[in-house]
Amino acid sequence: MQLSVIILNYNVRYFLELCVSSVQNAIQNIDAEIIVVDNNSQDDSCAMMKQRFPNVKLIENKENSGFPKGNNIGVAIANGEYICILNPDTVVAEDTFTKVLAFAKKQEDLGIVGVKLIDGTGNFLPESKRGIPTPFVAFTKITGLYKIFSKSFGKYYAQHLSENETGKVEILVGAFMLMKRDLYNEIGGFDEKCFMYSDDIDLSYMVLQKGKSNYYFHETSVVHYKGESTFRDGTYMKRSREAMNFFYKKHFKVSFLFSVFMEIGIVFFSFAKMFWGNPKSKLKPNNYILISNNLILKEKLENSLAKPIQLQDISHPIQENFTGEIILDQNQFNFKTIINFFEVHKNKGFTFKILPQNSHFVIGSNSSFDRGEIVKI
Repeated sequence: MQLSVIILNYNVRYFLELCVSSVQNAIQNIDAEIIVVDNNSQDDSCAMMKQRFPNVKLIENKENSGFPKGNNIGVAIANGEYICILNPDTVVAEDTFTKVLAFAKKQEDLGIVGVKLIDGTGNFLPESKRGIPTPFVAFTKITGLYKIFSKSFGKYYAQHLSENETGKVEILVGAFMLMKRDLYNEIGGFDEKCFMYSDDIDLSYMVLQKGKSNYYFHETSVVHYKGESTFRDGTYMKRSREAMNFFYKKHFKVSFLFSVFMEIGIVFFSFAKMFWGNPKSKLKPNNYILISNNLILKEKLENSLAKPIQLQDISHPIQENFTGEIILDQNQFNFKTIINFFEVHKNKGFTFKILPQNSHFVIGSNSSFDRGEIVKI
């Protein structure tokens, strides 16, 4: 078997449905399997998987065992030559895996391949490519120096490469990591002593220590509805701090004074991210465009949203100065077309939602920090 896609889920039932649907489309012409590991979700994620995707391998953990252990459990039953660690709040294009695998096979020193990640508004996520967060690099991130002096201090987000340039990087994000299964097992997989957050940094770093190279591959875009799997509350802050401490103690020797400074910095950064990620009160848009020709669907959405909806063909330009929300009917357009629509129309004053094929909800997120929104129809 060529590829195993491992998706670790925790309480994101609707994003999981969207994700698995996109992965199924993307592996149609590949000898591949999907493995969903559920970390004891309290929603109906597992019931949905059994009903909607009965051919997908489903592992139901009896506890939330964390990101590293959950993924290790999935990889343990994988059969693919390559594995892809994929977050449940992602959407891949139909040709994502074909392109990434073709690229991976050409690399003699292959470590991990990551891709261009965008958020639910079509904007590039800079954590798609990163440098090793050495104490100094972490200092430039915490203090914001990397923004002011990007040429000198741009290592945290690997600014030697643009978002539209493929090349070697040091660290990749756990939302999408493709590598050979044998290499994953040789390293020992994710370190289970870390519950979550620095696990992808640690795995990337261990790959480099094996003499392999990690690559950022820009030729396919994957939507990452960032933050869906993890609510940024007090527990988030605590685990984020623990994760960075874990990485530094494992890989770096630092002075006592610097350890104190980093502890203060980690607390500050985690505290700030906790507030950035808190859900904000959302006002319903007054204007909606449905990219579809389905009149019955239009009527159902109008009943659910209690707002008038304009039907429009995807080939027609969005009217200038439109503010509101655009819903894309995935019954009529493939995921690659929808992802491209996000990128082409980013930052134009409107938001996006997807209506997945054969589903009864629309789903999306309006920023990298807000939690997503689901509207049932």
